[in-house]
Amino acid sequence: MAEKDTKESVFSQLEEDMAKRIDSLKKQFLSIRTGRANPSILDRIQIDYYGSMTGIKGVANVTVPDARTIMITPFEKTMMGAIEKAIMKSDVGITPANDGQAIRLTIQPLTQERRKDLAKNLKKIAEDAKVGIRNERRTAVDRIKKMEKDGLMAEDESKKSQDKAQKLTDKNILDVDKLTEIKEKEIMEI
Repeated sequence: MAEKDTKESVFSQLEEDMAKRIDSLKKQFLSIRTGRANPSILDRIQIDYYGSMTGIKGVANVTVPDARTIMITPFEKTMMGAIEKAIMKSDVGITPANDGQAIRLTIQPLTQERRKDLAKNLKKIAEDAKVGIRNERRTAVDRIKKMEKDGLMAEDESKKSQDKAQKLTDKNILDVDKLTEIKEKEIMEI
């Protein structure tokens, strides 16, 4: 927070923080398995690469040869075991097949029960994003009220600014709902 807030600084910070929340949500949604091969499901998996935790894409070439297969070809053959172990420990729910040259992940079609679980998890992630967006709004409104109290903003300008913060919040909540709806359709697709 700046020493002296201005209305412009409050809104630029609010817009930036809300955009970060939306970007974070998009990244989380990418890592949710949908029944199609998508290398993004591996983004959260970390491997001990010579004492440093590194993502799979940092130690291997990840390709999608067909709609149901992800192929991981390590840059160094010595990493095969570590990659396989990390995938097994992860929450991806796919058993890797190691042929000595590459690791194949075969994406099984999701069961209806698993689809419902994923959709429920999706809604929880979306709700967490909405709570974060509302928290950003509250922080901005608190800053606006403090500016009004300190005599840096008139009462009517403060009310207009608070309304503007609410409109920005409503827009971002709507974006979360749209993203969630799209991802849910993707998950429920057979």
